[in-house]
Amino acid sequence: MGRALPSEIRMTNGDGRFRAAALAYLAYGIVYYVGGLYLIYQGVGVMGGTTGGRRGSFIFWGLAGLVPLLLIPYLVAARRRWFERWVISRRDFTRLVAIFLAVRALLVGQTAFMKGHGAAVAAPWGGVLITFQVGAMVFLVVTVGALILVERAGWRREATDASQ
Repeated sequence: MGRALPSEIRMTNGDGRFRAAALAYLAYGIVYYVGGLYLIYQGVGVMGGTTGGRRGSFIFWGLAGLVPLLLIPYLVAARRRWFERWVISRRDFTRLVAIFLAVRALLVGQTAFMKGHGAAVAAPWGGVLITFQVGAMVFLVVTVGALILVERAGWRREATDASQ
């Protein structure tokens, strides 16, 4: 009735949490991607500075931002034999992503709770300004949500994952 699946497509109990982590990172990436491009469009550059040539920055960061947005969820969602053999295990890669997200959460948290940072940009729908603090609070919630799911995939062991 049931033949065993080949090892490259066999799923373990831990695959669900890696898929959840990949989806969480994808959602996080989309929020940052859209938010970052909107800030560049508004003349706010990387790390809060102003952009000299908005069009060039917009195109560069638009293309550069697609790499982690698509590549990280792809590598976390499922085992990639070529990646795990030549680069790093999926579990260790996910741990590195979690560390990156934790650092990002700390940096965004500093902006969210910093006093006297009154810079603002116009909301995409118009009529209102969004302060950097309010925007950072939204990014912080998204980052911490992704961090929780990525951390869960990277550090929690299950009995079936003992060989990982």
